[in-house]
Amino acid sequence: MTIAVTTGETSLFGVRHHGPGSARALIAALDEAKPDLILVEGPPEANDLVRFAGSPDLTPPVALLAYPAKGGTSVGSASFWPFAVFSPEWQALRWATDREVPLRFFDLPAANLFALRDGPEAPDRLHSDPLGALAAAAGYDDAERWWDDVIEHRRDGPPAFVAIAEAMEAVRDGDHETLPPERDVDAIREAYMRTVLRAARKEGHARIAVVCGAWHVPALTDPLPPASADAKLLRGLPKTAVSMTWVPWTHGRLATATGYGAGVTSPGWYHHLFTAPDRVVERWLTGVAGVLRDADLPISSAHVIEATRLANALAALRGRPHPGLSEVTEATRAVLCDGDDLRLAMINERLVVGDRLGTVPADTPSVPLVSDLTATQRRLRFPAEALARNVDLDLRKSGDLERSQLLHRLRLLGVDWGAPADAARRGKGTFWESWRLEWAPELSVDLIAAGVYGTSVKSAATAKAIELAQQAGTLAEVTALVERCLLAALDEALPAVLSALQARMALDADVAHLMASLPALARSLRYGDVRGTDASSLVDVVAGLVTRISVGLPPALASLDDDAARQMRGHVDGVHGAVGVLTDRPRLREEWVDALAYAFQRDDLHPLLSGRFCRLLRDDGRIDADEVARIMGRTLTIGVPPAAAAAWIEGFLAGGGLLLVYDRQLLALIDQWLAGIPADSFVDALPLLRRTFAAFAAPERRAIGERARNIGAGATVDADGAGDLDGYVLDRALLVAPVLHLILGAEESGPSSADASEEGEA
Repeated sequence: MTIAVTTGETSLFGVRHHGPGSARALIAALDEAKPDLILVEGPPEANDLVRFAGSPDLTPPVALLAYPAKGGTSVGSASFWPFAVFSPEWQALRWATDREVPLRFFDLPAANLFALRDGPEAPDRLHSDPLGALAAAAGYDDAERWWDDVIEHRRDGPPAFVAIAEAMEAVRDGDHETLPPERDVDAIREAYMRTVLRAARKEGHARIAVVCGAWHVPALTDPLPPASADAKLLRGLPKTAVSMTWVPWTHGRLATATGYGAGVTSPGWYHHLFTAPDRVVERWLTGVAGVLRDADLPISSAHVIEATRLANALAALRGRPHPGLSEVTEATRAVLCDGDDLRLAMINERLVVGDRLGTVPADTPSVPLVSDLTATQRRLRFPAEALARNVDLDLRKSGDLERSQLLHRLRLLGVDWGAPADAARRGKGTFWESWRLEWAPELSVDLIAAGVYGTSVKSAATAKAIELAQQAGTLAEVTALVERCLLAALDEALPAVLSALQARMALDADVAHLMASLPALARSLRYGDVRGTDASSLVDVVAGLVTRISVGLPPALASLDDDAARQMRGHVDGVHGAVGVLTDRPRLREEWVDALAYAFQRDDLHPLLSGRFCRLLRDDGRIDADEVARIMGRTLTIGVPPAAAAAWIEGFLAGGGLLLVYDRQLLALIDQWLAGIPADSFVDALPLLRRTFAAFAAPERRAIGERARNIGAGATVDADGAGDLDGYVLDRALLVAPVLHLILGAEESGPSSADASEEGEA
């Protein structure tokens, strides 16, 4: 029986990369051929890494990573050669290492590929579609379905390597669109493959097995072209220094939809085809049922039986020898998912594509930074996973605090393994952090690129932070960097970053820039309490910044148009919130509020800012309720343009409308003004008012509406201000005073129930 194209002492096995049928057939063919040397399509720089294929710690999916050895590393400058357990090349590696048979990669070196790709005249490749041509000749309209039927679903019978080679030769002979050899990257690669094959024969190997893409088999079949022609084509090829290593890969990155075109749209399904010993459809649908049951969906064995019958019936109707993924998916949708596409999407994510993440041995050659991260992940029990997940970190726990610092340091290095996420817990304190974690294979490239900054994650992040501080162009960039350094606990970087901050502050006279930089610094001062980080060096910086903002605020408010006023309002709210969190530094808040009170007296203050300042001063106790009513009454008069009055209200009510729920006087003033707006002016004021009230929560809007409906029919209040307010009496309200004192941390306990009763009667 002829199992392969044989030319003398050489057997040629044309495969499809990541093909389970090809991998299964290759194992059987190698067992029969018993080669003493195996040549596999791949970069020869990886020959020293073949020995790791026998390690139990190298578990696919994994990839060979080639990257420039002299820096400049990025995802765009690196190249990957992925392997799954169902990849024929991986099975060749395992077969060779298990039997101690030498194996070499014999494709064009990555050193040449990199230089050719980045050169001024990079060679091209004609993207012919051999599978499409063969499928059309067989009467199929889908090349993937044809290949699956004839190759990947085969579980018995002789290997089809000879038939594949003959088919590829026919396709290549019929492909009349060609490039000059020196411009055709495939021609250059095949010339190098033949050169390695000739050298192996000269070494005296009696039985050579060649494992390559089926497209290349005709180019490697005897009689080979003259060696001089190949040498001429390869002479003078540019090259660059590269390094190689093994890196973890994922099934998700094997899918063509991710942009890494490996030709596998369903790696999870292909993994199942390769690993299932029998009853492929039944075992797959049983796995589908397990996923749905884990999601608390009622799936019985009867569902699996009916889905199997439907998949087999669909395959018979379509003339397929076995049910393929399309038939199994349609049966899953109809029987197991009740036609629900959301359930089917979950099956696709977890099974069809899958969430497998490979592993590599700890002693795999790599840059020290990668080794340090791996050791840190192991120590913190914080493994990388392919499937995205949310984690909550309690910063009061040392382990979670270190995990947080690690994630922040990696983000500084451009390795975005984790991204801050919305808090899953409601009512979290500042000692909680939420992260969205997902490990993507290209992060390995980012890690290697970051290796130029240091040998450990901390030292590299420190060096990168100092570099970013030196390169920062704006004050806001430096202040954000200060916060990131504190989050990452980079104490050694902080002096350089603070020095850059003070230099930018001295040169930046724009008050808006100063205001925008304060919130991050104020948050940073709090980390000393929450994260145990010493942020004392920021005290003088923040104090000086608040002083500069307070002095520069009044002049910065002159002649602002509507857009500028809106931006300034955002800056004002940011500064007000920033000084508010500095509860242990009341002088700074006092200084800021004094500046607000002084600026509020300006006659040319934009109405949006006037309303906002009035609200902030009222909340701070600088203006009482009666004064606010007087100011509002003066603003909401017929002599003030409705648009200006609406802007004042927008500024005053920004951030919440509960004030109008409890202050009937202010609500009545707004209602009276609104009712008195002339019809022609009402159209101008309405968009501003809608924008203001639309920002309120639905319960707030509802409560304001109820209060507005009852204006004029308010509750009775006695001379002392006590009495029945909307059904609540003071003596009953005072019963909760002791509890409120405990909650608020008052020094003295509240009045007793008896005292409350006496006060209520009074």
